[in-house]
Amino acid sequence: MMPLTPRAGTAGARARGGRGRRPAALLAITLLLGACDLKVSNPGPIEDAALNTPSAMRPLVVGMGADLSAVLDDLAYFMGIASGDITHTGAFEAEQFMQLGEIRPEHVNGLWAGMHRARWTAENGIERMKTVLGDAFETDTLATAAYVWAGYANRVLGENVCQSVIDGGPPGDRKVHFQRAVEQFTKALELEAKQTGPTVPLLTNAAYAGRAQAKLDLGDYAGAAADAQKVPAGFVWQAQYSLNSDRENNWVAHESVLRAYFSVYGTFAVTANDPRTPWTDAKKNGVDGKTPFYLQGKYPTMDTDIDLAKWDEMRLIEAEAAIRAGDVAGGMAKLNAERAAYNLPPVSAADEASAIAALRHEREIILWMEDRRLWDLSRFDDPFLNGRDRCIPLSQDEQATNPNVRS
Repeated sequence: MMPLTPRAGTAGARARGGRGRRPAALLAITLLLGACDLKVSNPGPIEDAALNTPSAMRPLVVGMGADLSAVLDDLAYFMGIASGDITHTGAFEAEQFMQLGEIRPEHVNGLWAGMHRARWTAENGIERMKTVLGDAFETDTLATAAYVWAGYANRVLGENVCQSVIDGGPPGDRKVHFQRAVEQFTKALELEAKQTGPTVPLLTNAAYAGRAQAKLDLGDYAGAAADAQKVPAGFVWQAQYSLNSDRENNWVAHESVLRAYFSVYGTFAVTANDPRTPWTDAKKNGVDGKTPFYLQGKYPTMDTDIDLAKWDEMRLIEAEAAIRAGDVAGGMAKLNAERAAYNLPPVSAADEASAIAALRHEREIILWMEDRRLWDLSRFDDPFLNGRDRCIPLSQDEQATNPNVRS
């Protein structure tokens, strides 16, 4: 699946290259090469079968993570605007509609394609690995990693899309993605247990953490807490970014550090007065010329990674499960243990409603700008979403090319 070229006015059009960017270095290289005789023999396209070799499996798995990273920062930006995590301070069409709570099919082509590319790359890659590695597949750590990436790709899809569509099939319940994620994380844990060599605790913890998220999303609170309990303090699993290329840049940082296209002005990040939502008043307005530019400090550079799962979220999953089971004191103890790790004072709650309010505030803080808030607003049926779209609809491109979704 090759990347779709984003159209003007669609989510993704600003990402991976921006608008009107022609670096001086590129011009200089062009002029330099024009004076050289660089003849290259093009061997033609690489046959797909040529990748069916064990030596290609590691790059294949790296690509699974890379494809998820490539769309996650775009989701954190666009869905951050749609959920009130951040405030758009530019004049782009898609962002202005999302700021108003309208997530339109014509504006999400890039997001839809990117999310499904990440899922397809991982799931299709697993099938290729089975063929190439044969009996060695189930004891290869790369297979464990592949299932972990597939699980996170499906978790991200489930928390963002309104309907599932698998490889050109008909629309289905978004929960299909959560169910696939649970199955894939479970398989990752099964394979890790079969390793003939040293196990990789990071992969084991990533699988437990991802499965805890997916079970929570399905409403299996006890199951989610049981998995979350297995994730130790200090654990983090991230989508990784670098300065190597546009595709590898963290574009949340790009749009708020290199350019002033969004601000945290007017968001809970400012009113929370919490060290985990760092921001600075830049003493100027955004590019719209009117909105104060409050610069986020969570992603200071374009190679700052984005968390996909982490230990403090696991403690809050345990807390939520306890609160929903009627153990308010136990839930608040879990929540306050997480706060204590950041040297923050404890908070109290007299009943389940106030405990859930404290839990939600804590989730907003630790999951800030990680593409998690819109789903939380939806699953808690927050009044903020009254009259607003709650998820990403079938994209215009999907509707135009998939006969199973045409009305």
